[in-house]
Amino acid sequence: QVHLAESGGGLVQAGGSLRLSCIASEKIFRFNVRGWYRQAPGKQRELVARISPNNVTTYADSAKGRFTISRDNAKSMVYLQMNSLKPEDTAVYYCSAAASVFRPPEYWGRGTQVTVSP
Repeated sequence: QVHLAESGGGLVQAGGSLRLSCIASEKIFRFNVRGWYRQAPGKQRELVARISPNNVTTYADSAKGRFTISRDNAKSMVYLQMNSLKPEDTAVYYCSAAASVFRPPEYWGRGTQVTVSP
């Protein structure tokens, strides 16, 4: 059963922008620490950004100043606005849901590919 579904990935030139979206099913509403992770080929999955239920945000150093995470609780959506994209941002981006900021995510989406060309 799919509890998280991402959309918005694609191919973009360096310097461009993309907006990723993720919708959550009602069944996991209590796992309301939402995040975006990414995994590049040959690398471990890493946190990109995370947002708590009260909208406290955390960003990886690589994302600070370029990416913005936001949420719309009424629509069960979380977004990742990515600006000034670089080729090193190329990865599969995964939406996540956790019960607490002190716990790893319990739920993952299937991922959406982001490719940034030079």
